[in-house]
Amino acid sequence: MQFAFLSDQGMVRKLNEDSGGVYPHPLGYYLAVVADGMGGHRAGDVASAMAVRLLEEYWREIPPLKRPTEAEEWLSSSIESINEKLYSHAANHEECEGMGTTIVAAICTKEFITLGNVGDSRGYIWNNERIRQITEDHSFVNALVQSGEISREDAEHHPNKNLLLKALGSEGKIKPDVRTIEFEQGDLVLLCSDGLSNKITEAFIEEIMINFQSLDERAKQLIEKANSEGGEDNITIAMVEFSPVVESEGI
Repeated sequence: MQFAFLSDQGMVRKLNEDSGGVYPHPLGYYLAVVADGMGGHRAGDVASAMAVRLLEEYWREIPPLKRPTEAEEWLSSSIESINEKLYSHAANHEECEGMGTTIVAAICTKEFITLGNVGDSRGYIWNNERIRQITEDHSFVNALVQSGEISREDAEHHPNKNLLLKALGSEGKIKPDVRTIEFEQGDLVLLCSDGLSNKITEAFIEEIMINFQSLDERAKQLIEKANSEGGEDNITIAMVEFSPVVESEGI
């Protein structure tokens, strides 16, 4: 597997409240994570950094994953535990009152990918033909889309687009969405904060994936495009590519 991670402050914000990374494990797994501290709330950067740090700590102790259900249970319980810790921290530190963060994480093994999310940071998969969104935003606007009240096109310009229905740290108990998908060699998992997804269409992501092969260059091009479109928010990208196995030729 190959991976890349890139985070950018954007063109407007004075502080980068996003956190994340890609963390290899000795067992051969990879954990990718992106967390977006809630804008307009106190200590959003603290919330996102805590969420990523705690998940990385749990990741170091993860047992062998023999089945997708084990990965799903681990990711779900880990995110629930992180939520409780964030909520407790905010309750005991006045300067962090009201802090929160989104999170999207992907466990990448040689057999499957397990994704979990809370909020509107997204997970996609690229399969050399098209990009497909795997996660569902926990947002007011996406709830309207799912109920059929507005179209996805209307959602892109809705005035309440950034209103979240779920975020880590905002309540004592929370249940993340967790699912497992299969992949083929050459597929790529892309995680991002809404600083990217609010500014770039899926068609443009596909264009970048086709025209650039380096993961670092893909991430750079995507962030440059988001900034050129205004860059009002922080922008964070994590990618893991399931590299095709190159067979050596016989002599």
